[in-house]
Amino acid sequence: MTTDAPDDEGLARAGREAYMRRAWADAFAALTDADGRAALAADDLERLAFAAYLTGREYAALAALERAHQAHLDSGEVARGVRCAFWLGMLLLQGGQPAQGGGWLARAQATLAATDGDEIEQAYLQVPLAIRALDEGDPATAAALFEQIGRAGDQVGDPDLIALSRLGQGQAHIDQGEPERGVALLDEAMVTVTAGSGSPLVAGIVYCAVIIACQEAFDLRRAQEWTRALTRWCQAQPDLHPFRGQCLVHRSEVLTLQGDWLDAMREVETACRHLGQQGGDPAIGMAHYQRAELCRLRGAFDDAEAAYHDASRWGHPVQPGLALLRLAQGRVGDAEAAIRRVSQEDHPPAHRCRVLIACGEIMLAAGDLDTARTAVDDLAAFARSVTSPYLDATVASLRGAVELAEGDAATACRSLQAAVDGWHQLDVPYELARTKLTLVRALRQLGDHDTAEVELAAVQRTLERLGATPALTQARALARSGAPERPAGLTAREVEVLRLVAAGRSNGDIADDLVISSKTVARHLSNIYRKLGVGSRAAATAYAYELGIVGGRGA
Repeated sequence: MTTDAPDDEGLARAGREAYMRRAWADAFAALTDADGRAALAADDLERLAFAAYLTGREYAALAALERAHQAHLDSGEVARGVRCAFWLGMLLLQGGQPAQGGGWLARAQATLAATDGDEIEQAYLQVPLAIRALDEGDPATAAALFEQIGRAGDQVGDPDLIALSRLGQGQAHIDQGEPERGVALLDEAMVTVTAGSGSPLVAGIVYCAVIIACQEAFDLRRAQEWTRALTRWCQAQPDLHPFRGQCLVHRSEVLTLQGDWLDAMREVETACRHLGQQGGDPAIGMAHYQRAELCRLRGAFDDAEAAYHDASRWGHPVQPGLALLRLAQGRVGDAEAAIRRVSQEDHPPAHRCRVLIACGEIMLAAGDLDTARTAVDDLAAFARSVTSPYLDATVASLRGAVELAEGDAATACRSLQAAVDGWHQLDVPYELARTKLTLVRALRQLGDHDTAEVELAAVQRTLERLGATPALTQARALARSGAPERPAGLTAREVEVLRLVAAGRSNGDIADDLVISSKTVARHLSNIYRKLGVGSRAAATAYAYELGIVGGRGA
């Protein structure tokens, strides 16, 4: 009887061919079947291990790598065995198993030391040491180690080692406050992996890490460009399963900025599921926080609240997102209290910027223009130290909002238009729409209602497409009003205070009613007097009746 079933070598050959085509699932299936009939050789065990990892079978990958390590040692291929031990250590460390990962790296080092050594394998074993220096806040040591690693890679033309060294050097220079030098090195790393000569495992690591580093440097253009490249790379390998943890979280953040909110939510939900299955990976807190941010922007406040709690449960800070949720819910006092506390704490530069952005927005709503302006000035000082069109546009947008609140609509228009131009160039639709909402108010105050209405119509279309319910509600309210939302440039909180003053409430009563301090009430009153051009409670009360704030006609 004849059969068309392939023999053992036929299966192994089919597995190798599938591996070369980067058809990872086919490679895994064929090599697994071949291994079930007769133990694979060391080279094929390595292929099986990486095909398993790239299709999401971490345990199978680790088991095959262990066998490949021993098979190489048994055949006298010590350097190849050391390389397998290196990857075992790295994958275990990446999977949140530091004890086992460190053990395999120590074994690799001991195995190499017992021979004449191998310069390239020694360079690979320096990689986790350099990564540790980065993680421990010692970028100078990390940069020196990665530079040494790169020299070894350059000598023999090892693309994986070259890519890892350029990546690490770039990250280290960014951490040292040298973002331009850092991103140039990141570009070198990306050029190496996009050439396709290295391993897919290293390529995936570099793609994800570069996107993360660009975001930390507020280099949105590069983050967007490399995210598109990563998407194409993944689409060319439909069986590809990894890079769905922290990498997907950051992909979701970039997609959010690009306005692809549905894809952004799909990515972060996939990350939550994957990281939840792994257990113990701190990136799961980051994933829940990003999910909360998307829910907040879309107006799903209950879901956002739950996601922030999930993030906290996994040890991820919930601010400034939770404070911004409170602001969106109209709980201005709670938002103000939270952001005041958080802004007094020490944070890494990137997170500090996010806190300052939220502080400016919340303090504007609370009517504390002095603190809002200070936040904008601090953010501007940082923006001057880096090259970041994203931060420049953010500063211009917040500065324009402060200028408008201070009653200088003409200056506000200039700042806001600069922000609009910046957001257009970056293609960031949500931030563009929110800035235009402020611009509409400024234009109306200047009497340019035609331009204001054209801009407002465009804003509403953008927000409808995004599904940004809270911002869309604001835009529709502004469209219905046909005039500035609040008289005399008063903030929402100042209108509340003025209404209570007109009702005869004392500062202490107002503080109790609004759950704020008496000092904050006094500050609001000072701003109200200045904006209305009055000097007493009686005059402010009279103005309140004139403006229609008392009696239901005000904001």
